[in-house]
Amino acid sequence: MGDDQGPLKRKPGFATLSIHAGLNPDQWNGAIVPPIVLTAMYKQPSNGNLGYTYSRTANPMRDTLETCLAALEGGKHAFTFASGHGVIMSVLALLSKGDHIVSMDNVYGGTGQVMRENLPKLGIDLTFTDVRNVRNLENAIQDNTKIVWLETPTNPNCTVIDIAATVQIVKKRNESIIVVVDNTFLTCYLQRPLDFGADIVVYSLTKYVNGHSDVVMGAAVVNKREIADNLRYIQESHGSVPSPFDCYLVNRSLKTLSLRMERHKATALVIAEWLEKHPNVIEVNHPGLKSHKGHEIFKKQTSGHSGIFSFKHSGGLEQSRKLLTCFKVFLVAESLGGYESLVEIPAVMTHKTVPQLQKTKLGITDSMIRISIGLEDAEDLIADLENAFKKTFT
Repeated sequence: MGDDQGPLKRKPGFATLSIHAGLNPDQWNGAIVPPIVLTAMYKQPSNGNLGYTYSRTANPMRDTLETCLAALEGGKHAFTFASGHGVIMSVLALLSKGDHIVSMDNVYGGTGQVMRENLPKLGIDLTFTDVRNVRNLENAIQDNTKIVWLETPTNPNCTVIDIAATVQIVKKRNESIIVVVDNTFLTCYLQRPLDFGADIVVYSLTKYVNGHSDVVMGAAVVNKREIADNLRYIQESHGSVPSPFDCYLVNRSLKTLSLRMERHKATALVIAEWLEKHPNVIEVNHPGLKSHKGHEIFKKQTSGHSGIFSFKHSGGLEQSRKLLTCFKVFLVAESLGGYESLVEIPAVMTHKTVPQLQKTKLGITDSMIRISIGLEDAEDLIADLENAFKKTFT
């Protein structure tokens, strides 16, 4: 959508942007649905031109998706990658030998593993710390710190980080430090980190943004031109780009993102409240609950939570494993954000690579179950949970 909004005298809402941003039927012979351009190369005039040349560097369908993602995030530039890990590695490629990165200690297990196993080999220093503690964060930042990596809410504890406050601390120390926020859990529909001063927002588009469990993709959205130019070079030179067909699927999914997130949000809160009252549940980690330690900060920077949260039961690993065998509606799988509801045991599945001492410190115990609420009826999910608890604890 351009600046000339015609009858739209107000700024378009999220749902309107998700449908119209990046849509330009005139350039596609009037096609309302953007065509999937599968070509690897493009015919050039004898003297060449500045248009499309090779689909690793640019593709019309990828451009359409990236334009829409940037608009929804409130950013100027968006870049898509072949996977969530692809975007993580691409952002980390902004670092050079001798640089330093600060990451929150409660970061997703896969992200932490990538950092621990790859950065030291490249001569890049790494510090994990609890960024909620101001003194910890200030002490962690060094003269050579180039990136501070955040994730909120965290995986799987749903710990909430005050984005604006953290950015203020970091920028006060050094304005040039890049603050990265992983927004996979909430998407731009529920939280927009750029609005709170973040420099880069990253996503596993595989999860809620695509929402259909049939695409693996990642994205980064930025405002600053210098960062955008560097990421564009990394995207093109590293070659971790998504296929045009996958871009088509994610772009299509964006059109229903607001509807899906409202359903995830509403059903998950109902189930979290039900779990909070269950006699075999000792803790529910859902930031939408008033009992959550980060609830007030969460309300300040989001418009609600998604369908992902965790809880702890009164048993141990044996009960966790048994619980997972008793579900009829929930599926056991290591992902989230799709239309189907999923459960898993973080300690031995998604976060198994996290050192045991770190898991203990973060409270990732054998009794923790991570739950991703899909689009099913809440009554059916509650009945499935109740049946699984009865079979496990009686």
